[in-house]
Amino acid sequence: MIPEEKDILVTKASMPSYEEFIEEIKPIWETAWMTNMGEFHDRLKEQLKAYLKAKNLLLFVNGHMALEMALQAMNLSGEVITTPFSFASTTHAIMRNNLTPVFCDIKEDDYTIDADRIEALITDKTTAILPVHVYGNVCDMEKIERIAKKHNLKVIYDAAHAFGVEVNGRGIGTFGDASMFSFHATKVFNTIEGGAVTFQDPSLEVLLNYLKNFGITGKESVEYVGGNAKMNEFQAAMGICNLRHVEDNIEKRRLITEHYRKRLSGIPGIRLNQEKEGILPNYAYFPVAFDGFSMTRNEVYELLASHHIFARKYFYPLITDFDCYREQFQGVSLPCAKKAADSVLTLPLYADLSISDADRICDIILGVKPKGRL
Repeated sequence: MIPEEKDILVTKASMPSYEEFIEEIKPIWETAWMTNMGEFHDRLKEQLKAYLKAKNLLLFVNGHMALEMALQAMNLSGEVITTPFSFASTTHAIMRNNLTPVFCDIKEDDYTIDADRIEALITDKTTAILPVHVYGNVCDMEKIERIAKKHNLKVIYDAAHAFGVEVNGRGIGTFGDASMFSFHATKVFNTIEGGAVTFQDPSLEVLLNYLKNFGITGKESVEYVGGNAKMNEFQAAMGICNLRHVEDNIEKRRLITEHYRKRLSGIPGIRLNQEKEGILPNYAYFPVAFDGFSMTRNEVYELLASHHIFARKYFYPLITDFDCYREQFQGVSLPCAKKAADSVLTLPLYADLSISDADRICDIILGVKPKGRL
């Protein structure tokens, strides 16, 4: 008798206990201060500055608005070089600032922007580079920032996947001119929804605070065309709770990641992400490239789904193939990014995933028959 298969989603939000969260938010009922940079907002801001080793940090309602407003604050124009292998938000933030994305192909080994191809894309209209730390894999920041300095360009990193990642002991958000973090419920650390920007120039703090509050600069003055991107007190309280547990959750993710590696390493046609020296990872995702395997990526995806396991084609399609961008970027050649989009599947990974569930996933991929099945 084979037990009924349970659903396993690609991710599951990490949450504190109900009791811990309720205890945390009790003071909100006493003050009735629910938004507009209150006590919880300010506490979380300082805690995250310490955790991320960043001198300057501001909180936002979500990661997308954090990125969009970071670009706005930089007062950019013209073209921004970026990657097509990312979530929609990266390019949308560029376009919504009336900037033109210029797509650079990626590296096959870690899916980050190929820094060796950036300089050939720079024109007299280029004002910034927006690389992405894909799956928490760190971009070639040394080369990117050398190019940026040579050509007087801003560098804004999309670090949505890279919360807590460090490079030789240095926080990932301290590189470039700015970095955006996402605190969406699906991330390693969440504030339900939320985000942050870390930045080098302290003078940006005043402007970013104005921009995320409608551009209001005084009781009777509005000097900027801003938006409403403030993190509320309930989000911040969830963040304060989750930050207490984030190291334990990362450790649980590490154990699952190592088990996946043990089961799937050395299998012909399966390529795994390789960790690099000097990098403290956060184990945010587990991408697997199916290239020459007995099944295609799509076939593995469908097979897992038939067993109630919902992996994700992350990222598919390429941003250049989105309905809203396809015509504009028709004919752009991005062979490595295209191959990644067609071959990569991210397997379920979250703190509460059990080793037995990871084994079940690997057994299905590798064609191992479960016990009791003839």
